Amino acid sequence: MSEAAAQASTPGTRERLLRAAAELLTEGGREAVSTRAVSAAAGVQAPTLYRVFGDKEGLLDAVAEYGFQGYLADKQALSWTDNPVADLRRSWDLHVEFGLSMPAYYRLIYGDARAAEGSAARAVDMLRELIARVASAGRLRMSVERATRFMHANGVGVVLTLLAASPQEREQGLSELARESVMRTITTDGGEENVVAGPATVAGRAGALREALRDPGTAALTAGERTLLTEWLDRLADAPERSPGA
Repeated sequence: MSEAAAQASTPGTRERLLRAAAELLTEGGREAVSTRAVSAAAGVQAPTLYRVFGDKEGLLDAVAEYGFQGYLADKQALSWTDNPVADLRRSWDLHVEFGLSMPAYYRLIYGDARAAEGSAARAVDMLRELIARVASAGRLRMSVERATRFMHANGVGVVLTLLAASPQEREQGLSELARESVMRTITTDGGEENVVAGPATVAGRAGALREALRDPGTAALTAGERTLLTEWLDRLADAPERSPGA
């Protein structure tokens, strides 16, 4: 067995490489994470890195996942309350906090479409679950899918905008302003965090029924009927709202 192969099979080699890459990423950004620099910092031969991760892109994917674990754990640890809209606000704040506290990781994950597909997918799934709870309560103005895309795009945009400025020049209150704009757009609560509202709109009722249909115990419809009704409910949930008297 060659020396590089022996190193690659040694327990802890992957962890050493990830830690070395993480330190380089934190100190110098993505450009600092070269295969040569990571191998030297981890004290292994360059071929070992390729045996473990395949190539540099594989290494970057693994580093993104490595740094993302703490954020995902924090999201999973959020305790749900009986107010899903308030829970959604807390999820936004946690996302922004992660981005501002770990900017190198955030840029790696959300500034690169390829990396975002792998590392951020579970975070989007968690966001979708939170928004589905809002829909189940009848407090969503649009479909879960549209609301998820809208909130995710706005959240990422806000963090990247804040990261583009120095800490001293970042606009105070921008995140809260954007958050409440999003909440007014996708929910029926009008920006009031502690309001517990019911399904007051057609979109809210459609969204609530759409989520109820996800229950596998709902067996009154055939698969074809369920698919057709789901399509109708999504269209109702995403239909433009008309002002009174229009």
